[in-house]
Amino acid sequence: MEWYVIHVFTSQEARVKEYLESEVDRLGYQDLVEEVLIPTEDVIEMRDGKKKVKKRTFFPGYILVKMTLAKETQHLITATPNVIGFVGGTGGQPQPLQESEVDRIFKREEASRGVEAIEVPFQVDDVVKIIDGPFKDFQGTVTEINEEKRKLKVLVSIFGRETPVEVDFLQVSTDLNE
Repeated sequence: MEWYVIHVFTSQEARVKEYLESEVDRLGYQDLVEEVLIPTEDVIEMRDGKKKVKKRTFFPGYILVKMTLAKETQHLITATPNVIGFVGGTGGQPQPLQESEVDRIFKREEASRGVEAIEVPFQVDDVVKIIDGPFKDFQGTVTEINEEKRKLKVLVSIFGRETPVEVDFLQVSTDLNE
């Protein structure tokens, strides 16, 4: 069995996976299709000053299927709703992923487990409001973003002087009316 990449409509990955898994069970293709995978990572997103964890796909619009390529499995994949087709290949024959590509995808997914990435909703020169900590209710301009430490340097005006302040991602909001 080898891994194949299937191109699907974006944001339909979960539906296609669910459909394929149910069809494999219904048709008895368990010996031909071993696994359907959507490589994802957990991402912390800031919404309304609260942390929300959501899953983000590494490759939107693509899923991986570990299977034996046969007429039955090829037809199953191409006849699935929301599937555009196989990625790669020549002459209508799908091309499996190389072992090095599969290893790289699994290493990336494994590396993201236990480490939650934070989606950074700000950029340098954005005006933000500090919503927590000793500088609460101050407004300033983002001058630096440190994604590893999850910190921002914000230039705030204290007693008429521009002062750089380091704050956590969770301590600021882009909503100035908060």
